[in-house]
Amino acid sequence: MTQRVDLATVMDRLAIDDLVTGYAVAVDDADWGGYRALFTGDGRADYRSSGGIEGPASEVADWLAETMRLFPVRQHLIVNRRLRIQDLGGYPGDEAEVSADYVNPMRLESGDEYVSGGRYGFGALRTNEGWRLRSVVIEERWRRGAGAAAG
Repeated sequence: MTQRVDLATVMDRLAIDDLVTGYAVAVDDADWGGYRALFTGDGRADYRSSGGIEGPASEVADWLAETMRLFPVRQHLIVNRRLRIQDLGGYPGDEAEVSADYVNPMRLESGDEYVSGGRYGFGALRTNEGWRLRSVVIEERWRRGAGAAAG
C-alpha cells in the first residue's frame, strides 16, 4: 500500500466511526431527522431482537420517535467497535461492516431505570454525501430493570 491509500483508509475509518457515533447521538437526542439522514435511501433497521420492528429507516424512525417517548433519559454507549472496510486488492472499497457492543441505560417517565446490552451490526456504504448506513441490526443479549419488558 502507498501512503496515499493508507491515509484514505484512515480517513474512511474515522468517517465510519463518526457515522456510528452520530447514530447513537441521534437516538439519544431524539433527532429523528438526523437519524434518517444517516441512512442511504434504501437503508433499513432491525430492532426485532429487542421487541421492536424491522423496516425502512424512515418508518423505523417514526416508530422510535413514538417508543422512545417512554424513556425521556437514555444513553447509548457503543464500544468495542470492529470495522472491516471492503478490500479491493489493497485499496479500500465502498462498503464496510461494523460490529460493536452496546450498553443502553435508560430511565422511564416513572423514574424506574432500565438497561440493556448486546451487539450492533452496521452496514455502511460510501455515497456522494459520504458514508451512510445501509443497515442497522440490533442483537439484544440482556436487559434488566423496569420489568425488563420488551418494546
